[in-house]
Amino acid sequence: MTGDIVPEKPVRDAIEVRGVSKIFGAGEGRVAALDDVSVSIRENEFFTLLGPSGCGKTTLLRLIAGFDFPTSGQIMLHGEDIAPLPPFKRPVNTVFQNYALFPHMTVAQNIGFGLEMLGRPKAEIEARVAAMLKLVQMEKLAGRRTSQISGGQQQRVALARALAPAPKVLLLDEPLSALDFKLRKEMQIELKRLQHETGITFIFVTHDQEEALTMSDRIAVMSSGRILQVGGPRDIYDHPAERFVANFIGDTNFLPATVLSSAGGKARVKLASGIEIDAPLPAGFTPGSEVTVVVRPEHARLMREASTLNGTVENVVYFGTDTHFHVALDQGRGFVVRQQNARSGEAGVSAGDRVGIFVGDGAAQVLKD
Repeated sequence: MTGDIVPEKPVRDAIEVRGVSKIFGAGEGRVAALDDVSVSIRENEFFTLLGPSGCGKTTLLRLIAGFDFPTSGQIMLHGEDIAPLPPFKRPVNTVFQNYALFPHMTVAQNIGFGLEMLGRPKAEIEARVAAMLKLVQMEKLAGRRTSQISGGQQQRVALARALAPAPKVLLLDEPLSALDFKLRKEMQIELKRLQHETGITFIFVTHDQEEALTMSDRIAVMSSGRILQVGGPRDIYDHPAERFVANFIGDTNFLPATVLSSAGGKARVKLASGIEIDAPLPAGFTPGSEVTVVVRPEHARLMREASTLNGTVENVVYFGTDTHFHVALDQGRGFVVRQQNARSGEAGVSAGDRVGIFVGDGAAQVLKD
């Protein structure tokens, strides 16, 4: 009937990792690369595993791909346990850091190679290759060898080859790390476009915080084989759950404080300066608790008069779009304020000037250490 409300389709999990651990070695040489990791990755989602080198993100990607097997736990693909399956039996493809293209083959031949190995009919391969060339906007380079194209173009070929068999999940192991800065920016937009157009679940591994924030629907921040927080880019950035997350993603100011009172998930805290402010409070803290408060540099405001915090400007760093003011607080701690540069220019603040720093309600958050 016209006007009937069509119910939304329920969001399904493409990948579900249940209590997965991965141990390498034995005895004194035993290393836990993953420690009881659980996470659900939704269908048609751009999901990023973010963390420093050695945190376990590539190990988790390899377990999903089938290049390694978990010591314990399950990996589910649309409800089916795929942990025992070898890579070639999983509807999953991987784009590696080095692309692994065949230099003696043309762009089109590289894209069609995997389909040939799967025994697809020639007409189907030709049609699929043509569709992939159009998707990555490389129709004019179809007959050129991959040794004769640029790094960014090679990356597109690797993506097209991985997408050609229409996998249910595409795994990307730091595929942009070899590109220069400007090309990386372009390919970030390109990757997001491809994910949106194909509707395939992308699982992306990176140690680059800005890359993760720019591209992802959701991010899992990892450290020492564990997932510390999962959430959207804004949630991860504005509301870090732990000190590591706050410190790893973006620039951060940490301030010691004492909880005065709490109610409804918020607390009244007293900073070392003696000023009291309101901030969200994680569970488990009670009045009198010594805590750490985090304030992002752009969430604070530089003042000419005394304010929440006070100190002396030590250094002024101009970045074009914004300026960073490094302030030595009266309490002996450093603090950075980031202000966007106005086109008309503003009255200058120089090293040696006395300033106040305003931290409004909602600009700070109490962390779990």
